[in-house]
Amino acid sequence: MELPSFGGGTDRPEATDHSTGRVLVVGPYKRVSRGAAHTKASRDPQARLAEAVGLARAINLIVVDAIIATLSQIRPATYLGKGKVEEVLGLIRAHEASLVIMDCALSPIQQRNLEKEWNVKVLDRTGLILEIFGRRAKTREGTLQVELAHLIYQRSRLVRSWTHLERQRGGFGFLGGPGETQIEADRRLISERIMRIENDIKKVEATRRLHRAGRQRVPYRVVALVGYTNAGKSTLFNRMTRADVQAADMLFATLDPTLRALALPHGGKAMISDTVGFISDLPTMLVAAFRATLEEVIEADVILHVRDISHEDAEAQERDVDQVLRQLNIDTDSGHIIEVWNKIDRFSPEERENLANIAARRPPERPCFLVSAETGEGIEKLLAAVEDRLARTRITLDLSIDAADGAGVSWIHRNAEVLDKHLHDGHFDMVIRVDETKRDIAITRFGARVRETPSAAD
Repeated sequence: MELPSFGGGTDRPEATDHSTGRVLVVGPYKRVSRGAAHTKASRDPQARLAEAVGLARAINLIVVDAIIATLSQIRPATYLGKGKVEEVLGLIRAHEASLVIMDCALSPIQQRNLEKEWNVKVLDRTGLILEIFGRRAKTREGTLQVELAHLIYQRSRLVRSWTHLERQRGGFGFLGGPGETQIEADRRLISERIMRIENDIKKVEATRRLHRAGRQRVPYRVVALVGYTNAGKSTLFNRMTRADVQAADMLFATLDPTLRALALPHGGKAMISDTVGFISDLPTMLVAAFRATLEEVIEADVILHVRDISHEDAEAQERDVDQVLRQLNIDTDSGHIIEVWNKIDRFSPEERENLANIAARRPPERPCFLVSAETGEGIEKLLAAVEDRLARTRITLDLSIDAADGAGVSWIHRNAEVLDKHLHDGHFDMVIRVDETKRDIAITRFGARVRETPSAAD
């Protein structure tokens, strides 16, 4: 069969040198009712299978075939029915596959039974995502978080699949005793390693809090990019900051978070964070392990939800991202989320106009903007919206300061956003924007006055 494409990629012969095995991808999806199949939020089986193939290719696996196994019910022992198990076995032998990826969450018993039936390694969706994260993590923080998630996953997989796990080790004393089995020893070692990693991650979190406190002492607000993996977050990040973060048409191309300064239209600055992409059925252990990284999202003043609006499953992807945000206790209706409909360069002018009309009807508490991170279209309007959203929690002041007061001018530039500045009779007439915490200092020290009506500089 023709394999599902992802990101325009195919299995190229030259990728063999770096490949890690021949894999068969199985999409065991439950049959949905006719009414549910037509809802926008439901995921198309072909799109789900294409995503699973993309995940496999993300770690250079050679996908030899991919099939959808429609299920009427999930079997407790093997997840698939007996007929499908035999069909997959035939494909494994025909393609000489050494690995089967099941695009679902398997129980330890189901995984063990399928490995016995097929005599190959079986990896479920959670294990595959963990494998990708393990290969992509570069920083010490990312490595620790991935290892923690791996160990939590492995601890649940210590079923009696192998005979060495059943052997007992001798006890203490003259009579000895049954001692502990190898499986118990393995669980104990994993638990001890988990405790050490959790302590190391706490130190990382403390360091992050110090860095965040340092940023809070200056008037920089935080803007966080979130979105489904491969939605174009890193490309948008590079476009907005002129940075050179890795951006590739690949699932989970970015894993470790990146912070850069963001220049706003009227001269102000903010910090923008590029975070790990989300995905449907993101393992709970990964959400928990990466909580330290995702604190940048939790603490952000504005969240830009980047969506690949050209994707056939765009509506379902939006739902998946919102679900993860809610797991982080972020109110998706709080008014500080701006949707960014990316990749509009893939649409015709008529289709763009239709999208613009749909965007205009969105609720004001969750506006959306059409952009192309690839071409730069719509970026200026997006930056203006970010600046406006950040300004809602800040106060605009007018003041006049002696140009010779270097310390005072320096304080203003360090602690406020200067919107306008003119030299007149030896004084700087300024329009500044400050947090509420700095308002009283500006009024007391410089005689600043709260601006009653906004000007063009606002």
